[in-house]
Amino acid sequence: MSSATARTGQRFRSLTGRPGSKIGKKYSDGVVIAGGVEPQIAEALAAARAGLVAASDVDALRRVANEHAGKGSVLVGLKSSLGSIADIEARKATGRAINEAMQSLEALVAERLVALERAAAGHAAASEAMDLTEHLARRSRGHAHIVTQAWERLEDVFVGMGFKVAEGPEVETDFNNFTALNMPPNHPARSNFDTLFVKYGEPGSTLLRTHTSPVQIRVMQEWDLPIYAVMPGRVFRRDTPDATHMPVFHQIEGLVVDKGITFAHLAGTIEAFTKAFFGSEFTSRLRPSYFPFTEPSAEFDVRSANGKWVELGGCGMVHPNVLQAGGIDPEVYTGFAFGFGIDRMAKERHEVADLRDMYANDLRFVRQF
Repeated sequence: MSSATARTGQRFRSLTGRPGSKIGKKYSDGVVIAGGVEPQIAEALAAARAGLVAASDVDALRRVANEHAGKGSVLVGLKSSLGSIADIEARKATGRAINEAMQSLEALVAERLVALERAAAGHAAASEAMDLTEHLARRSRGHAHIVTQAWERLEDVFVGMGFKVAEGPEVETDFNNFTALNMPPNHPARSNFDTLFVKYGEPGSTLLRTHTSPVQIRVMQEWDLPIYAVMPGRVFRRDTPDATHMPVFHQIEGLVVDKGITFAHLAGTIEAFTKAFFGSEFTSRLRPSYFPFTEPSAEFDVRSANGKWVELGGCGMVHPNVLQAGGIDPEVYTGFAFGFGIDRMAKERHEVADLRDMYANDLRFVRQF
């Protein structure tokens, strides 16, 4: 007998109060039994099966099993009366039929016992279950810094106008930062009083970029024409912090190079950008100025509904020398460029009085935006 069979037998003995025999055979209604005992066996077996199936718990199952397979049951009574059957073959057939019926009941009791125990265990687990989940307060999330918000909004505005976004390194070469932008070696911007140079390579050959304009050179050298690009990023200058200046700040550069580009395209782009970023009540104007990398050059201002003009940045037509440094023929292509401070855009948009407030990490300030 296997261990599984032994355990089943033990369960059956505990339910009926008597040893059980091997299970697995089923009662055969075709056994011929003398003396009219077969109908009694069939009737007793059917009644026992119905009671076992209807039992709703282990206690009810124990009572039904004892009633139909224990002392005083019909099947046990029939088995006790086998000695009264004179015919040996009839006695054997009747005994086999009774044993098969008892084995069939044992199998059903074992099956129902497993099912009821599982159901009871499931009910107990459900009724005794405890929610051990620890309740945690929702972690508060921060939000983008006021300058980051302006940066992302500017990118969205220019992408909506058909520009692509380009990036470049913050540590640049002297060529890209100065020479290629038409600033000769004696230009005052190359002074150590204005520029932060890096100890790398030849002295004065590597620096922290002073503007995002070097990305123009990289874009012209690497991109296919025509070019419509904006280049946001961080820049560095040896400035003393005050209400309108910081030694580390952010700029966004714009560059357009195509055939037939004129100053009118520049003015229209600035005006369209102004209204898209600040609102339809704002307008822009251009004032003549000078930059070594554009010719002609201009400063551009914006005016709000209250009539106040605010200078934002510089712009102009790309100088032919700059186009040549970027590997572009100025006889075939023309272009315009513009640049302005993202920090100042955020300052004007939100009417911040002092640039230094945006970097003081005062939560009373940063939570306003």
